[in-house]
Amino acid sequence: MKAVILLGTLKKEGLSNTEVLSEFLSSVLKEHGIDCTIIKLVEHTILPGTYSNMGSGDQWPGILQKVLESDIIILATPIWWNNQSSEIQKVIERLDELHDEILEGQESRLSGKTGGIVITGDSDGAQHIIANISNFYNAIGILLPPFATLSVLWEKQKKSAETTREELMAKYKTDYSATAKKMVEQLKKYSKQEKEA
Repeated sequence: MKAVILLGTLKKEGLSNTEVLSEFLSSVLKEHGIDCTIIKLVEHTILPGTYSNMGSGDQWPGILQKVLESDIIILATPIWWNNQSSEIQKVIERLDELHDEILEGQESRLSGKTGGIVITGDSDGAQHIIANISNFYNAIGILLPPFATLSVLWEKQKKSAETTREELMAKYKTDYSATAKKMVEQLKKYSKQEKEA
């Protein structure tokens, strides 16, 4: 079974709360026998647009192929102004062509896949983002199982905080291991591959 985490941090360099939380979740996925790949979107050239291939230099087609090959798709985002990051919004926009196929009467190419949501922030906004992404998953045929979200709202994740990677990982392991384990169990349970096994 394969999982892909599309990491929507805006930071090309330096410590990213969302990246560390994604690494934490990836380790839990692997403990459950799931091969997990993290794709840091900001490191790739993803052109703006609403089609699967926007032409020369666009690296989205390769990322899309990894999404299509995965059983579990997780969008990981920080909270910016009560919303998902621009990198995650770009993913939603680039998947619009798959939604067009559904509107034309075709079966979703994402049917049978389960989706999860990872969010970091220092204040509220998680529920709004979960609602946005849940609606998107529903529209393109990805199943969001119960308890398949992992949100960490903590003042030491704020923009100006000087929290270390070690402090972040310790926080996630201590306070969120049970939540992450439940999330992974749900994603695995509801995936089409597990049902057919």
